[in-house]
Amino acid sequence: MEEKQKESTFKSVFNLYNWDTTLQSIFEKTSEEVEQALAKEKLDSEDFKALISPAAKPYLEQMAQKSRMLTKKRFGNTIQMYAPMYLSNECQNICTYCGFSLTNKIPRRTLTDAEILKEVAFLKEKGYDHILLVTGEANKTVGVEYIKNAIQVIRSQFSNITIEVQPLDQEEYELLIENGLYAVLVYQETYHKEEYKKHHPKGKKSNFEYRLDTPDRLGKAGIHKIGLGVLFGLEDWRADSFFTALHLKYLQKTYWKTKYSISFPRLRPHSGGLEPKVEMTDADLVQLICAFRLFDEDLELSMSTRESEVFRNNIVNLGATSISAESKTNPGGYSVEPQSLEQFETSDERSTEEVVTMLKEQGLEVVWKDWEVFS
Repeated sequence: MEEKQKESTFKSVFNLYNWDTTLQSIFEKTSEEVEQALAKEKLDSEDFKALISPAAKPYLEQMAQKSRMLTKKRFGNTIQMYAPMYLSNECQNICTYCGFSLTNKIPRRTLTDAEILKEVAFLKEKGYDHILLVTGEANKTVGVEYIKNAIQVIRSQFSNITIEVQPLDQEEYELLIENGLYAVLVYQETYHKEEYKKHHPKGKKSNFEYRLDTPDRLGKAGIHKIGLGVLFGLEDWRADSFFTALHLKYLQKTYWKTKYSISFPRLRPHSGGLEPKVEMTDADLVQLICAFRLFDEDLELSMSTRESEVFRNNIVNLGATSISAESKTNPGGYSVEPQSLEQFETSDERSTEEVVTMLKEQGLEVVWKDWEVFS
């Protein structure tokens, strides 16, 4: 029995649900169901549906107040700072929404060890101790050996190393963990299987099932933290968010020693020019962030520089637990010339110092380093 459980994946749960039926059930939620969810301490998936439904819109202020209270209760007046560092914009996939897509005729760049260290020097000067390494998905150029080497190059400089790269096999994750990897972010982009194929027509990323099973491989590899999310704008945000929550609860139950985080990227301008299929307003995003906090008070919620200054100023006290600043989304963007193409445009372009000042003015303590491995 135990052996069968080890071999199971989220796919067995996912296949029990139909996208259209799920979306319809969310829109059918009533104000009474929203009120019931708000009154509960422990929410289930149906409660989460109610909180992300149109019926919950009149309750947004109540949701925000409870979200703020739960965040303060669990995380105190703290917020974690992190920085993304793009190592390469080489990619073998065709993705309709990404500036790194194979079909985009752009100069490609992969950082050398010396260039990586220049980027590190800039970020360390700013105070960062949590780093997110990002690459395009090009196995031959920036495969496991390149990523392992990059981790080894910077390992002594950061207490926390996270990656957002191509999905890997379990044994490859185990190798990177041995070399100092702490966490992995892997976004499904959309859980709508048919629409997923339209946005990923070529490359390894076109394999919906392999990507869907990636968090399971991470859990089996013993990773410390898994980050989930979708790209809002590709499909209806409510259905995609429900499947994200469903995925989260499955993983928490199956790999209970692992920590989890959720990110909330909205489709941003890039060289491909894809327009959002479904609009997600600022109010919608606030509703979703609060819904996730009410769904799980221990969950880490991350907010990137994709969002505007005004939005980020307001959300840091409503549920977010980590935030980036002064982010560059191109390889060598912090210190290396000449500049390469960005993956997407950022919206909040304030310096790290300006963001830190804003956070302190809101009564938040900025955390640069929240743990350390002792040998």
